[in-house]
Amino acid sequence: MKLTGKRVTLRKAEEKDVETIWEYVHKDPSPEWKKWDAPYFEHKRLSLEDFIESSLKNQDRNHEFQRIIEVDSKVIGTVSYYWEYEPTRWLEAGIVIYNPAYWNGGYGTEALEMWVDHLFETKEIGRVGITTWSGNERMMRAAEKIGMQLEGRMRKCRYYNGVYYDSIRMGIIREEWEEKRSQ
Repeated sequence: MKLTGKRVTLRKAEEKDVETIWEYVHKDPSPEWKKWDAPYFEHKRLSLEDFIESSLKNQDRNHEFQRIIEVDSKVIGTVSYYWEYEPTRWLEAGIVIYNPAYWNGGYGTEALEMWVDHLFETKEIGRVGITTWSGNERMMRAAEKIGMQLEGRMRKCRYYNGVYYDSIRMGIIREEWEEKRSQ
């Protein structure tokens, strides 16, 4: 399924995308995007061959849980979701814009809004949330722009480059989303 917005397209990954995603994620030992996406977790690199093998092995799973973000036919990032606890329908969304040329232009906000809408349309869930850290102001701003609220702040539990940061949870419930869409 392909979702098309004003400037952003969300689509399933195709074989032609594998090398592009590998270049964004694994080619550089210290990619710029990783400084914002949970940089306190180790960045594990994979060879292109290992990445291709992993992608093929997890192809069905990736098609369910992840979409490519495309702008003008150029892959710029991914959106995804995971079950925090599926039996209670607790779902969290994620987004990464790998290409810094597309930061601060509203592409991430548009992609996140489309993805949250898709999740509410296709899943029997009452809420969509995100988890980030207080050092990622762009992520918090994008979540706020689409109507998510701060739901939790675990203070000083993320240590990075000699500084303590907070872990941030934001979310929106179905009723709030539907109200927002009806306006």
